[in-house]
Amino acid sequence: MTPAKAAQTPPVLIFWIIAGWVGFVLCPWYGVEDGFFSFEWLVDGYPFEEDYSPAAFLIGQGEKLWLAPLLIPLLLPLLALGREKSDPTYFRILTVAGALGFGWLIIQGFSIGIRGFNFQWMNAAFGALGDRQFGMGYGAMICASAFLFLFTQGIAARGAVNGDVFVVGAIGGVVTIVTAFVFFPIANMLFSAFVTDEGAYSISAFVGKFFDDRLWGLGCFYGTRCGAALNSLVLAIAVGFITTVLGLAFALVVTRSGFRWKRVLRALTVLPIITPPFVIGLALILLFGLSGSVTVFFADLFGTQPTRWLYGMPGVLIAQTLAFTPIAFLVLIGVVEGVSPSMEEAAQTLRANRWQTFRTVSLPLMRPGLANAFLLGFIESMADFGNPLVLGGNFDVLSTEIFFAIVGAQYDQGRAAVLAMVLLFFTLSAFFAQRAWLGRKSYTTVSGKGDAGVHPLMPHGLAIPAMIVALSWAAFTATVYGMIVYGSVVELWGVNNSLTFKHYVTAFSIRIEEEGIRWTGAAWDSFWTTITIAAIAAPLTGAVGLVTAYLLTRQSFAGKSAFEFGTMLSFAIPGTVIGVSYILAFNVPPIEITGTGIILVVSFIFRNMPVGVRAGIASMSQLDKSLDESSLTLGANSWQTFRRVILPLLRPAIL
Repeated sequence: MTPAKAAQTPPVLIFWIIAGWVGFVLCPWYGVEDGFFSFEWLVDGYPFEEDYSPAAFLIGQGEKLWLAPLLIPLLLPLLALGREKSDPTYFRILTVAGALGFGWLIIQGFSIGIRGFNFQWMNAAFGALGDRQFGMGYGAMICASAFLFLFTQGIAARGAVNGDVFVVGAIGGVVTIVTAFVFFPIANMLFSAFVTDEGAYSISAFVGKFFDDRLWGLGCFYGTRCGAALNSLVLAIAVGFITTVLGLAFALVVTRSGFRWKRVLRALTVLPIITPPFVIGLALILLFGLSGSVTVFFADLFGTQPTRWLYGMPGVLIAQTLAFTPIAFLVLIGVVEGVSPSMEEAAQTLRANRWQTFRTVSLPLMRPGLANAFLLGFIESMADFGNPLVLGGNFDVLSTEIFFAIVGAQYDQGRAAVLAMVLLFFTLSAFFAQRAWLGRKSYTTVSGKGDAGVHPLMPHGLAIPAMIVALSWAAFTATVYGMIVYGSVVELWGVNNSLTFKHYVTAFSIRIEEEGIRWTGAAWDSFWTTITIAAIAAPLTGAVGLVTAYLLTRQSFAGKSAFEFGTMLSFAIPGTVIGVSYILAFNVPPIEITGTGIILVVSFIFRNMPVGVRAGIASMSQLDKSLDESSLTLGANSWQTFRRVILPLLRPAIL
């Protein structure tokens, strides 16, 4: 009788078992003050020095004994080696090990802090701890990741999402990081909406702040000022509509016209996305402010007095349109390019002219992109802080009101939380309105069949307005940035316009010495820090966004709507509020990253992730699922399909 062969252990299981032990035995368990990647800790008492010790060495020295129970979930997965995935014991072992390990990490992390037990009832039940712990480091992070993905492998082995390890792991990973870096800090702050001055929780505290006339007032209809909520809503709708129209005009000119300078136009289109809003606001003030160049010119020309028309909704609307049109363009260009030429050629074969083809075929297929572009413009306007602060004047919006409630003289966290909840309500309303407008229709245009057609040019009736709109706005953008460049080479912009390069010398001077190049300029430190953070955050943001978009468009699983809502939540809250909530949540264990570069990277990732998600959704909605099915039929797993089929087709959206 031939003996039965032992089941082959999945490599991914072996990887995460090893990773868990590496985090527990080799890596510093707590955060390293001088930075993990400085590696100075390797020669500074590692592995026995408490500040740098792995968990195993801490336990071995009789310290931090609350970490000892983690040995059980680390050992349990070894029992799954050699078992069939169909064996019920296999999924039970991995699920229990992952849940126990991850759960215990969370419990001990929130229970024990820098002063011992964090809860009075624990002191009463167990007595004073007499020890403490700091924020978790890379050892704890690697160990937590191992427990998480052991758990997702167990869930997949049970048959969740057709037993797909990659998909279940991706869902678990995205849910975990969104919970940790979006839901947790925001919830931590929003609870303060129900806190009274005495520190107790009360519904009346929320009601009093919610029905404040400064929030919902309609005074602008009879001579005074409207509340911040109405101002923000009207502004966001206007910005969403205008940026979508401009983005579509630019996308059509770049992809569906014979315009020669497409690369220049494309560069001008995306230029505002890399510019801080304060710079755009300052340029607009020096152009259209009370003493601005354009304002003074027309005042002298027509013999009128200069006005402060820029300060208020007009100025904020112009600045936000200038700043957020690139986002709409980047979303829409991938969608416009993704419309199948064969469908447009089929319409023309049936004797439809260019306008009929565009109106009845091309434009309806662009609806996902149009909806996503409007949603992003709406949310960006709601969350924008810099432009209203510089140009708002007496035009109050939610984002600036939240800022002043938190850091102003009033220091009212409860009011800030209520304002944030109103802002979130508006954003979610736009989100669900977008979903209702798109409905359940299919917008697939890219299938497994070859499509070598060429996109037709725009109809003349559309090409002329699109060219006028796009080129006019591009000229305006160039003028604004020309003023910024001009301002950098004058002595004092608006006061002394003598040409000088001293600002560049002060900021970016370089000295060549025997030891090499010395970056002596005052701005070099900030420059290199910015480049480093951007280089780290950009690919991570894109990766998380694309994986999330893949899950939302290609997979069906329980809680999908809540999952999508969670990915959009960070975009609905102003960056200032995100920053404050991060400081409050991550200034103490278990995640103690305030004051480090990590918190900047994390905030950028989750603040901008929705852009990648919405762009990915808009583009993936045009890819036929038969492409995935064909790949899976040929023996590829979901990870290989995502990497070799989906990603190459999404190159325009990624770039």
